[in-house]
Amino acid sequence: MLDDLDRRILRHLQADPEQSLPDLGDRLGLTASRLSRRLEKLREGGVILGQRAVIDWRALGYAVEVSLRITLDKTNPRAFDEFIPAAREIPEVLEIQTFLGQVDVRLSVIARDMPHYQQIYRAAILTLPHITDIEALMHVARIKSDEALPI
Repeated sequence: MLDDLDRRILRHLQADPEQSLPDLGDRLGLTASRLSRRLEKLREGGVILGQRAVIDWRALGYAVEVSLRITLDKTNPRAFDEFIPAAREIPEVLEIQTFLGQVDVRLSVIARDMPHYQQIYRAAILTLPHITDIEALMHVARIKSDEALPI
């Protein structure tokens, strides 16, 4: 269970993940060693999974994002087991989500432009195993994308 201090640490980390341990400790009224122990406890408990760089793929020339809703052949018991690893191999697939319901999988795919997307779609997506249906949704705007939790 998280106590109030753990929640305060997490709120500050979410607000400014690049701040140094001494600065974070000062803001929280903790010594760097006590803060380090708390952070290690949060990592060991699986609360903090790691830190990463968030890269704007648009700045690297990727202008197209498409969300593909995929229905798999549910008569094949290995459909998910064979589809997921194959989809992971496509470099332009940024995200893979699975669902219960009519749609089984959602892929988030990026491309430099529409001809590049068409090439990815034809050469990589359509060759994935066990697909029975695909619905493509072209992203127009990202209104909210926030991974910060209300802690």
